[in-house]
Amino acid sequence: QVQLVESGGGLVQPGGSLSLSCVDPGSIFSIGYMAWHRQPPGKQRELVASITSGGITYYADSVKGRFTISRDNAKNTMYLQMNSLKPEDTAVYYCYGTLGRTQAWGQGTQVTVSS
Repeated sequence: QVQLVESGGGLVQPGGSLSLSCVDPGSIFSIGYMAWHRQPPGKQRELVASITSGGITYYADSVKGRFTISRDNAKNTMYLQMNSLKPEDTAVYYCYGTLGRTQAWGQGTQVTVSS
């Protein structure tokens, strides 16, 4: 019922950068919790980073220092800035949001890090 819209995925060389965006068209999660998850090939989906409505952030150890999560509640948009990308970052990246009993996922956007 509630859907998020992702963009920004693509092919990038190791050491390069990408920025992902996630838009909440229904403005549901501006006061909720949002996160980026990813699913590498052959692996389970894992939490990459999260951000509360108040801007408190969390990062998985594997991306700490390289990725930055942020949100602009006025634009109903969450971002993931990915720097110093490694081949191990290759995955389908998913946007997630939740508020109370309402939750939603994006469709996923492919990020491929390869030379």
